[in-house]
Amino acid sequence: MLSCSAVTQARAVHRSLTGVVGAFATVGRHVVFAVEAIAGVPTALRRYFKHVMYHVGEVSFGYASLLAGGGTIGIVFAMSAVAAMMVGVETQRGLELIGMTSLSGMLSALANTRELAPVVASIALAAKVGTGFTAQLGAMRISDEIDALDAMAVKSVPFLASTRLIATAVCVVPIYMVGLLSAFVATRLVVVTFQGNSAGTYDYYFHLALSPADLWYSLTKAVVFAVIVGIVHCSYGYHATGGPEGVGRAAGRALRTSILAIGITDVVLTFALWGLVPTVPGVGLA
Repeated sequence: MLSCSAVTQARAVHRSLTGVVGAFATVGRHVVFAVEAIAGVPTALRRYFKHVMYHVGEVSFGYASLLAGGGTIGIVFAMSAVAAMMVGVETQRGLELIGMTSLSGMLSALANTRELAPVVASIALAAKVGTGFTAQLGAMRISDEIDALDAMAVKSVPFLASTRLIATAVCVVPIYMVGLLSAFVATRLVVVTFQGNSAGTYDYYFHLALSPADLWYSLTKAVVFAVIVGIVHCSYGYHATGGPEGVGRAAGRALRTSILAIGITDVVLTFALWGLVPTVPGVGLA
């Protein structure tokens, strides 16, 4: 007969294997959903264009006040301004230590464009829009509305996920532009107005370092992040289980997953777009 310790060890191994298999199954389920959502974009544009436009309005401006319960533009504007002010303060302090405060405009152009603006816009999108997607689809899942759509021969993934994915990718462009403008203005306000630096010197190095290629690359990052947010949050909501409590857990897990995915993708895209040894336009630094 088997001893108690052997039985306990066997059960522990079984639980470990079950957890590993379950983790791989969960990842596979989300990957399959992502492929179906992207593949359903043409169907969503052709059959559910009105729903796409509805979600565009909901993502951008919402249907309540602009900041409290409304759209994302005001939130991104405020978050970008606050984060850019911190960039301006720390940039000024760091450059004062080495006597090179005249380069604050160059660092503002590089930091805000390449990293700050797309990351802030995507995190705001995940917190404001993504969690809403998870809650909406999760509520539909636990109330059997998604099963009803499948029973009526309506493709639920293109109708529910692909339409939201398109709206997110479209709306992130103006949202990102608003956030980038807010970051530029806030950093200049701190460095020039509050710190008393030369406005001409700041503007000279700012325009010298900022290039159209950087703007396009930064916008590319923002769009990729928006697609990731849309896919992750829609997938967690679509596969939610366990009633209202399960929807809440799905929203929290989706937010954590999307923020982690944004961080990893940001590093990969920074190296892919600007290289391992980036250059500064107009200055000749590498």
